[in-house]
Amino acid sequence: MSSPTERRALITGASSGIGKATALALADAGIHIALVSRSPEPLEAVARQARQRDVEAQAFALDLFKIEQVHAEIATLSEAFGPFDILVNSAGMGYTQPLASTPLADWQRVIDLNLTGVFECIKGVLPGMRDKGGGTIVNIVSIGGQQVFPNWGAYCASKFGLMALSRTLAAEERPHGIRVTAICPGAVNTSLWDAPTVEADFDRSAMLNPETVARSVRHAVELPPEATLDELILMPSAGSF
Repeated sequence: MSSPTERRALITGASSGIGKATALALADAGIHIALVSRSPEPLEAVARQARQRDVEAQAFALDLFKIEQVHAEIATLSEAFGPFDILVNSAGMGYTQPLASTPLADWQRVIDLNLTGVFECIKGVLPGMRDKGGGTIVNIVSIGGQQVFPNWGAYCASKFGLMALSRTLAAEERPHGIRVTAICPGAVNTSLWDAPTVEADFDRSAMLNPETVARSVRHAVELPPEATLDELILMPSAGSF
């Protein structure tokens, strides 16, 4: 049986990039972690690395694009591994295309993963957090949730929506002791830039690394209960957006 002082976190998009770095950062902090991704083999590899930090770590293969299943799957996962003290919504996708030539199916896919999937994950963990009397939800947004960029219209729309979701959730859940943090990194050197849905030519050596973003997530979840980090914009010092 878990000690009352032990904490449990759910991290989406945990098989690579910011999600993976966050999983290991929280494991280093002694936090037990449940990892979600649709890539089971790399996800299990991250779980093995986390277990070397002497924490519980379990991998759960879940396709967050299947929106109609997400709420129930996360709620079931919360009952099995949780209840969770921490939720980090890191799963997301990049997409570049002028709005005039963005197909509706592509638009919906971006919104589904970057916004609606986050919404459904949150609903899956909220009952357990309310029962515990508190929790911390960290949404990895993007600088694209603070400013717009040509050809990134669908992506920015999803991330501006995620900012609105984060701010509204923070106001609604504050009476329940639940903190909400929106972290808005600039360009981060992850596999997002290799995705077939993204066409961009940037100097990746000038970008943030995932571990830097993960340190900010860890800082947000380790704040004492009387403090909260509402929003954080984290930019590369080399000047890349």
